[in-house]
Amino acid sequence: MIAVCSTFASGALLDGSLLFTRIGEVNDFFRFFVLLRHNLKDTTTGACTTTTWGAKVKKILVVVPTYNEVGNIDTLVDEVFSEAPHVHILFVDDNSQDGTIPCILAQQAAHTGRINLLQRPRKLGLGTAYVTAFRWALERGYEAVIEMDADHSHRAIDLPKLIQGLENHDVVIGSRYIAGGGTQNWGLGRQVISRLGSLYARAILQLAIRDLTGGFNAWRRSVIEAINLDHIKSEGYTFQIELKFRASLAGFRIIETPILFVERRAGQSKLSSNIVAEAMLRVWLLRLARPSIRQQLRADKLRSTGTF
Repeated sequence: MIAVCSTFASGALLDGSLLFTRIGEVNDFFRFFVLLRHNLKDTTTGACTTTTWGAKVKKILVVVPTYNEVGNIDTLVDEVFSEAPHVHILFVDDNSQDGTIPCILAQQAAHTGRINLLQRPRKLGLGTAYVTAFRWALERGYEAVIEMDADHSHRAIDLPKLIQGLENHDVVIGSRYIAGGGTQNWGLGRQVISRLGSLYARAILQLAIRDLTGGFNAWRRSVIEAINLDHIKSEGYTFQIELKFRASLAGFRIIETPILFVERRAGQSKLSSNIVAEAMLRVWLLRLARPSIRQQLRADKLRSTGTF
């Protein structure tokens, strides 16, 4: 048993010893981001966690939110079970109208006990879809949950890396922005927005995680329990940022593993200007709420374990 209080990024331990230059101390906006690139270290001091490392995580749930993804379901199921034969899949559907639900039900019948479906009455957002799925997973004793898009932008071939990473870490982030990671078939505009979005969030939240907005992530059960789903307020891309922010504040062991993010094969992208605007504002709200979030995490840990 070892106690872990550090956050990992890009596969290397962050020593937390270098002082992060705070926004208020930097007069020039561009100089701030140059300093960030060279000096950013995670300086949070969350509560320690105690975990036995090296053991395989056996009961894993892959969560896939869907809305009008009929063209992707069959191939996704085949690829996931080919790369990770032992996992289960939970689809969370927001009342698709294109035949997605009958397609999932057919796959469910073909893979008894390994595929489940949660149907919601309307589009309720990505964040609430994952929160609902996380609760479902906890209630059924899953040891870990992996978030995955339905559109094949998250490649099933990368699943084994995420699963293996859970043997020695609490959170494994499929990262586009570390060595070996990247994107495919993206236009220049989308690349710029995505990279600047992660850099913007890293700067404001003072985190060393390079891919804060990415949605291909694996979470141990202990993390989901500790961050308290009742407190999650974000939607869209900010939901991914908030989860990582809370996991970092709680002191969990986080690592990034390289993935290739591929433009969707079928269907339409859900990205909109409203999602981007919400993310820009929400990041600042998280920054301002850092003391209260840390206090919440410590209080929740005290109630559940009797220790900080």
